[in-house]
Amino acid sequence: MARVWEADPSASFTRRLGKSAEELGTTEDKDGCPDIWELDNGDIAVIGRDLTVEYESRLPDGASISRGERLVVIPGSTLRAAKQDISDA
Repeated sequence: MARVWEADPSASFTRRLGKSAEELGTTEDKDGCPDIWELDNGDIAVIGRDLTVEYESRLPDGASISRGERLVVIPGSTLRAAKQDISDA
């Protein structure tokens, strides 16, 4: 069965949403994660810590991690800083 949505690996990064990890103080070097980016097709890329193994056995009802997906954790400050760059529906 085909998925309703599929990530497009050819999409390019267009703009950072929020502030860099360096600006937020959530990294020890300027090239570290976490980060949130908008892609040229409108999708969102999240760079964070892969905690799939740690969380997969205790997901809440209705949540699942499909083959090819990973559960990524980012600091709340990273998402809150991006709020101003995310348009309302």
